[in-house]
Amino acid sequence: MALPELISVEEFFSPPERTAARISPDGTKIAYLAPWKNRLNVWVEDLDGDAPPRCVTADETRSVYIYHWTDNPRWLLYLQDSGGDENWHVFRVDLDNPDAAAVDLTPFPGTRTVLELPKGRPGKAVIQINNRTPELFDVYELDIATGELALLAQNPGNVVSWLSSRTGELFSSTLTAEGDVEVSQWDPETNNLRTITTFDGTDYPLGIYPIIVTPDGTGIWLGANTGTDRTRLVGIDVATGAETEVDSHPTYDLAAQMVLPSPLILSESTGELLGARYYGDRQVIHALDPNFAAVLENLTKLSDGDLGGVSSDDSGRRWVVNFSHDRDPWVTYFYDHATGESRLLFRPYPNLNSDSLAPMTPVTITARDGLELHAYQTLPVGVEPTDLPLVLLVHGGPWSRDCWGFQPDVQMLANRGYAVLQVNFRGSTGYGKAFTKAAIGEFAGKMHDDLIDAVDWAVKQGYADRDKVAIFGGSYGGYAALVGVTFTPDVFAAAIDYVGISNLANFMRTLPNVARPFLATNWHLYVGDHNDPVQEADMLARSPITRVDQIRTPLLVVQGANDSRVVQAESDNLVEALRERGVEVEYLVKEDEGHGFLNPDNQIDMYHAVERFLAEHLGGRV
Repeated sequence: MALPELISVEEFFSPPERTAARISPDGTKIAYLAPWKNRLNVWVEDLDGDAPPRCVTADETRSVYIYHWTDNPRWLLYLQDSGGDENWHVFRVDLDNPDAAAVDLTPFPGTRTVLELPKGRPGKAVIQINNRTPELFDVYELDIATGELALLAQNPGNVVSWLSSRTGELFSSTLTAEGDVEVSQWDPETNNLRTITTFDGTDYPLGIYPIIVTPDGTGIWLGANTGTDRTRLVGIDVATGAETEVDSHPTYDLAAQMVLPSPLILSESTGELLGARYYGDRQVIHALDPNFAAVLENLTKLSDGDLGGVSSDDSGRRWVVNFSHDRDPWVTYFYDHATGESRLLFRPYPNLNSDSLAPMTPVTITARDGLELHAYQTLPVGVEPTDLPLVLLVHGGPWSRDCWGFQPDVQMLANRGYAVLQVNFRGSTGYGKAFTKAAIGEFAGKMHDDLIDAVDWAVKQGYADRDKVAIFGGSYGGYAALVGVTFTPDVFAAAIDYVGISNLANFMRTLPNVARPFLATNWHLYVGDHNDPVQEADMLARSPITRVDQIRTPLLVVQGANDSRVVQAESDNLVEALRERGVEVEYLVKEDEGHGFLNPDNQIDMYHAVERFLAEHLGGRV
């Protein structure tokens, strides 16, 4: 037995040939992302014609990832930030004038924009923007054709997010002084909010999600766990605040906030609810509309993967969908429900041979205190799964989760001969609120114990070599990697910190302005308030920066210079402290990246560094 042919880093991390396709409202075209000057840009192509596809955006600095059709076939909108700073601007593209430059419709320096395109309001978009006060989003109506902005509501100081209806009403999710979450309706006559209902904020570390106004404006659909451990889909009566269950799964949560695509599938034309997504080991979709049930039945015949992004024309007849699969990433199909016709549109990475890639297998691990941890193991193909070098890959958040599906980093590691283990440690979302709350006060405590227990499990199973274990993670996962080499330095032979937190107190002090007023239900509850000296002392005790003298494990640190969430000082201070002690540490900084690398050349540089680093310390192939 032998490992398959080495697949290059470039093959895994170069731009996909095509990805993220969506059908136009009239069903005649698709838009998708494809490379232009080595950056992903938006392209448009006729579905049934012979005209060649054309690139309609021209960003050669940073890949475009977020775009939207509008109800006018002339205009397409996309969002872009600057170098990863997450200050998103809304740009308009004129599809009738391919030579015209994109227009920045929110040209306010240093501000961030959230975009909604509610159906039923022709030619309009609703945007939230913090151009008045950096900490708060106000809400405007945007005339797409003229770029004119009309103020709809000024944030009274406690609105976390706004949402709008097809009929023009505004609603909000607000945080009370006690940390509870209120869902309210905006009264434009009095410029005040009327509370509809209130939820216990400790049950929602990232706020209420999803939250969508029903088409007639009389109700709100949202994910709630009132009186239950699991998150269900409920309806809230706007007039009375009464809560009614719309749909649920007996054991799974409605899809978590950090899991894409959206947990709710809506009609493109009417906004009616078509389906709901739930995640366990794999995805389950409940069809909530008879016509969509028939569509879904036929779509699921196209692939044995999990249905990902879906879009349809306004008639609900023509669909463009993709599938997440552990060994065949985001394969995209066209389907016509009237004729039953279906065809493959593209595979984003046609040169990747799925037979050479490794299956991702759900496993269950019992933590030392009896808590059940759901995880995924990926074992390299072509070799006996015995005493392999292991990479423990830790997700960010921590209010997120790992899901089944293709991940280029996982497959690259497996192709080099590493076993990969991804653990949904306590604090992860998607496994009930009790599981998430089990992380309160447990940073560098039981959350880390879960990771160590997972390593012990892998060794006991016989497939991992205890002396060849690396820990690798981004954001919270980077913090976990640093905790690994400071609190349990004997466990790991190597560690990779990717945009990770080294000082919990400094991290909270330097969070973006828009995040700092709304920490009560997450960072303050789970870790502490850095403004309280006693709590700050505890936070520092859980911070790797205060234990750098314990680091003797080979360490690679990766950072984006424009990171607005985990600022560069988090990595600089750690690296400087280590170098002052004479400890060798490899440090990779990219000046044009933020919280995670987006541009393909930077991803390729990073994973070449990862490849070399792990080969040196764990012995995988290069």
